[in-house]
Amino acid sequence: MERRDLVRLLSLAPVATALDWSPADVGRAAWAVARLRQRGQTYEPRFFTRHEYDTVRLLADLVIPRDERSGSASDAGVPEFMDFLMQDQPSRQTAMRGGLAWLDAECRRRFGQTFLECADAQRRALLDDIAWPERAPAELSQGVAFFNTFRDLTATGFWSSKMGVEDLGYMGNTVVPEWTGCPEAQLQKLGVRYDD
Repeated sequence: MERRDLVRLLSLAPVATALDWSPADVGRAAWAVARLRQRGQTYEPRFFTRHEYDTVRLLADLVIPRDERSGSASDAGVPEFMDFLMQDQPSRQTAMRGGLAWLDAECRRRFGQTFLECADAQRRALLDDIAWPERAPAELSQGVAFFNTFRDLTATGFWSSKMGVEDLGYMGNTVVPEWTGCPEAQLQKLGVRYDD
Protein backbone atom coordinates (compact mmCIF):
# COMPACT_ATOMS: atom_id res chain seq x y z
CA MET A 1 0.00 0.00 0.00
CA GLU A 2 1.31 3.43 -0.93
CA ARG A 3 1.97 5.93 1.88
CA ARG A 4 -0.60 8.37 0.43
CA ASP A 5 -3.25 5.62 0.37
CA LEU A 6 -2.51 4.69 3.98
CA VAL A 7 -2.74 8.31 5.14
CA ARG A 8 -5.89 8.72 3.03
CA LEU A 9 -7.52 5.76 4.80
CA LEU A 10 -6.61 7.29 8.14
CA SER A 11 -8.20 10.56 7.04
CA LEU A 12 -11.53 8.92 6.41
CA ALA A 13 -11.87 8.63 10.17
CA PRO A 14 -12.86 11.81 12.00
CA VAL A 15 -9.27 12.94 12.47
CA ALA A 16 -10.04 16.52 13.44
CA THR A 17 -12.48 15.35 16.12
CA ALA A 18 -9.91 12.93 17.50
CA LEU A 19 -7.50 15.85 17.81
CA ASP A 20 -10.17 18.03 19.44
CA TRP A 21 -10.19 20.52 16.61
CA SER A 22 -13.74 21.32 15.78
CA PRO A 23 -15.05 21.08 12.23
CA ALA A 24 -15.43 24.86 12.44
CA ASP A 25 -11.70 25.24 13.28
CA VAL A 26 -10.72 23.02 10.36
CA GLY A 27 -13.15 24.73 7.99
CA ARG A 28 -12.01 28.21 8.98
CA ALA A 29 -8.34 27.34 8.44
CA ALA A 30 -9.01 25.57 5.11
CA TRP A 31 -11.11 28.53 3.92
CA ALA A 32 -8.42 31.06 4.88
CA VAL A 33 -5.71 29.11 3.04
CA ALA A 34 -7.91 28.73 -0.04
CA ARG A 35 -8.58 32.49 -0.11
CA LEU A 36 -4.88 33.32 0.10
CA ARG A 37 -4.07 30.88 -2.68
CA GLN A 38 -6.85 32.23 -4.91
CA ARG A 39 -5.40 35.70 -4.51
CA GLY A 40 -1.89 34.42 -5.28
CA GLN A 41 -0.62 35.81 -2.00
CA THR A 42 2.57 34.57 -0.41
CA TYR A 43 1.93 33.33 3.09
CA GLU A 44 3.99 34.60 5.99
CA PRO A 45 3.63 32.43 9.10
CA ARG A 46 2.28 34.09 12.20
CA PHE A 47 2.79 31.31 14.72
CA PHE A 48 5.81 29.40 13.45
CA THR A 49 9.29 30.89 13.29
CA ARG A 50 10.89 30.70 9.83
CA HIS A 51 12.94 27.64 10.86
CA GLU A 52 9.87 25.91 12.33
CA TYR A 53 7.81 26.71 9.25
CA ASP A 54 10.46 25.32 6.91
CA THR A 55 10.58 22.18 9.06
CA VAL A 56 6.78 21.87 8.94
CA ARG A 57 6.82 22.18 5.13
CA LEU A 58 9.47 19.48 4.76
CA LEU A 59 7.89 17.13 7.30
CA ALA A 60 4.38 17.52 5.85
CA ASP A 61 5.75 16.67 2.39
CA LEU A 62 7.39 13.54 3.80
CA VAL A 63 4.00 12.51 5.19
CA ILE A 64 2.11 13.27 1.94
CA PRO A 65 4.53 13.58 -0.98
CA ARG A 66 3.65 14.66 -4.50
CA ASP A 67 2.74 11.75 -6.77
CA GLU A 68 1.17 11.14 -10.17
CA ARG A 69 -2.33 11.73 -8.76
CA SER A 70 -1.86 15.05 -6.98
CA GLY A 71 0.52 17.44 -5.30
CA SER A 72 2.17 17.23 -1.92
CA ALA A 73 0.95 18.45 1.44
CA SER A 74 2.68 21.81 0.97
CA ASP A 75 1.21 22.09 -2.54
CA ALA A 76 -2.22 21.78 -0.89
CA GLY A 77 -1.45 24.48 1.70
CA VAL A 78 -1.04 22.21 4.73
CA PRO A 79 1.74 24.29 6.39
CA GLU A 80 -0.44 27.41 6.14
CA PHE A 81 -3.40 25.40 7.47
CA MET A 82 -1.32 24.32 10.48
CA ASP A 83 -0.12 27.84 11.14
CA PHE A 84 -3.72 29.12 11.14
CA LEU A 85 -4.81 26.37 13.54
CA MET A 86 -1.91 26.99 15.89
CA GLN A 87 -2.76 30.69 16.13
CA ASP A 88 -6.22 29.78 17.42
CA GLN A 89 -5.09 26.96 19.73
CA PRO A 90 -2.79 28.34 22.45
CA SER A 91 -3.12 25.11 24.44
CA ARG A 92 -1.51 23.18 21.56
CA GLN A 93 1.30 25.58 20.74
CA THR A 94 3.79 24.23 23.28
CA ALA A 95 3.32 20.65 22.06
CA MET A 96 3.85 21.68 18.43
CA ARG A 97 6.91 23.79 19.18
CA GLY A 98 8.23 21.11 21.51
CA GLY A 99 7.80 18.41 18.88
CA LEU A 100 9.63 20.41 16.23
CA ALA A 101 12.42 21.14 18.73
CA TRP A 102 12.55 17.42 19.60
CA LEU A 103 13.09 16.58 15.90
CA ASP A 104 16.04 18.96 15.73
CA ALA A 105 17.49 17.75 19.04
CA GLU A 106 17.23 14.10 18.01
CA CYS A 107 18.80 14.82 14.62
CA ARG A 108 21.64 16.73 16.31
CA ARG A 109 22.18 13.80 18.70
CA ARG A 110 22.23 11.25 15.86
CA PHE A 111 23.66 13.19 12.93
CA GLY A 112 25.12 16.44 14.29
CA GLN A 113 22.68 18.72 12.43
CA THR A 114 19.06 19.90 12.39
CA PHE A 115 16.24 18.00 10.70
CA LEU A 116 16.37 20.47 7.80
CA GLU A 117 20.11 20.02 7.36
CA CYS A 118 20.02 16.21 7.43
CA ALA A 119 20.17 14.11 4.30
CA ASP A 120 16.90 12.56 3.16
CA ALA A 121 18.01 9.08 4.28
CA GLN A 122 18.79 10.40 7.78
CA ARG A 123 15.39 12.09 8.07
CA ARG A 124 13.61 8.95 6.93
CA ALA A 125 15.58 6.80 9.38
CA LEU A 126 14.42 8.99 12.26
CA LEU A 127 10.81 9.02 11.02
CA ASP A 128 10.85 5.23 10.60
CA ASP A 129 11.79 4.99 14.28
CA ILE A 130 8.84 7.12 15.44
CA ALA A 131 6.13 6.40 12.84
CA TRP A 132 5.12 3.01 14.27
CA PRO A 133 4.20 3.41 17.96
CA GLU A 134 4.17 -0.32 18.67
CA ARG A 135 7.75 -0.75 17.43
CA ALA A 136 9.24 2.49 18.76
CA PRO A 137 11.67 2.33 21.68
CA ALA A 138 10.30 3.86 24.90
CA GLU A 139 12.96 6.59 24.89
CA LEU A 140 11.42 7.96 21.67
CA SER A 141 7.90 8.28 23.14
CA GLN A 142 7.89 12.08 22.88
CA GLY A 143 8.79 11.90 19.20
CA VAL A 144 6.16 9.22 18.62
CA ALA A 145 3.44 11.33 20.24
CA PHE A 146 4.44 14.42 18.26
CA PHE A 147 4.66 12.60 14.93
CA ASN A 148 1.30 10.87 15.35
CA THR A 149 -0.39 14.20 15.98
CA PHE A 150 1.53 15.89 13.16
CA ARG A 151 0.65 13.12 10.69
CA ASP A 152 -3.04 13.32 11.62
CA LEU A 153 -3.02 17.10 11.30
CA THR A 154 -1.28 16.83 7.92
CA ALA A 155 -3.97 14.42 6.71
CA THR A 156 -6.72 16.69 8.01
CA GLY A 157 -5.21 19.70 6.26
CA PHE A 158 -4.60 17.88 3.00
CA TRP A 159 -8.02 16.25 2.68
CA SER A 160 -9.86 19.41 3.67
CA SER A 161 -8.13 21.30 0.84
CA LYS A 162 -9.40 21.55 -2.73
CA MET A 163 -6.51 19.35 -3.89
CA GLY A 164 -7.25 16.75 -1.24
CA VAL A 165 -10.97 16.65 -2.04
CA GLU A 166 -10.08 16.12 -5.71
CA ASP A 167 -7.56 13.43 -4.71
CA LEU A 168 -10.34 11.58 -2.91
CA GLY A 169 -12.56 11.82 -5.98
CA TYR A 170 -15.30 13.29 -3.80
CA MET A 171 -18.38 14.01 -5.86
CA GLY A 172 -20.71 15.37 -3.20
CA ASN A 173 -22.56 18.64 -3.44
CA THR A 174 -23.55 17.95 -7.02
CA VAL A 175 -27.04 18.01 -8.41
CA VAL A 176 -28.52 14.66 -9.43
CA PRO A 177 -31.40 15.63 -11.73
CA GLU A 178 -32.87 12.15 -11.76
CA TRP A 179 -32.02 9.30 -9.40
CA THR A 180 -32.24 5.98 -11.20
CA GLY A 181 -30.67 3.95 -8.43
CA CYS A 182 -27.21 2.67 -7.75
CA PRO A 183 -25.23 1.85 -10.91
CA GLU A 184 -25.28 -1.84 -11.81
CA ALA A 185 -21.47 -2.18 -11.57
CA GLN A 186 -21.50 -0.99 -7.95
CA LEU A 187 -24.42 -3.28 -7.07
CA GLN A 188 -22.47 -6.22 -8.47
CA LYS A 189 -19.33 -5.21 -6.61
CA LEU A 190 -21.32 -5.13 -3.36
CA GLY A 191 -23.05 -8.40 -4.21
CA VAL A 192 -26.55 -6.93 -3.91
CA ARG A 193 -29.40 -6.18 -6.24
CA TYR A 194 -32.71 -4.37 -6.22
CA ASP A 195 -35.73 -6.57 -5.68
CA ASP A 196 -38.22 -6.25 -8.49
